[in-house]
Amino acid sequence: MEFTSINVKKERDTVLRFRREVFQESFGSSDSMNEEDYLDWLQKKAEEFPDGMKLVKKKGEPIGQLELSVREFRGRIIGYVHLFYLEKEWRDLGFGLNLYNYAMKFFRGKDITEFHLRVAPENRRAIAFYKKLGMKEAGEELNGKVIRMTGSVNTWNL
Repeated sequence: MEFTSINVKKERDTVLRFRREVFQESFGSSDSMNEEDYLDWLQKKAEEFPDGMKLVKKKGEPIGQLELSVREFRGRIIGYVHLFYLEKEWRDLGFGLNLYNYAMKFFRGKDITEFHLRVAPENRRAIAFYKKLGMKEAGEELNGKVIRMTGSVNTWNL
């Protein structure tokens, strides 16, 4: 498994397909996704956090995507997982731990001790996976559309 920097122009179709799949799984539809806004945002984040915006590849083929950054939340600097995604056929095979370990290394390199992500309440599978990693639910946001989850940055890999 390899983590490669995202070239938004070159990999436009792949990142849009992955993002659409996330919207579909999380919200039942990708209709509310603004593709051009997402691509603009991803380009800016890829420039700001080149080691945080990654395509996950197996034998050169994209199988997932990670979007990691550092931001302020309620007066604290935290790590943030914007996207933690593996295609369905690559789930439940241990690859999620590789993504998690990459994220922990990214956050440790930025001296981050706490990280957050948001997940749709309907995405029970993802919530169970995040809880298995030690994350906790911190409450609903966006009128119940998402749950914020928090975790501690491990000093070791799983």
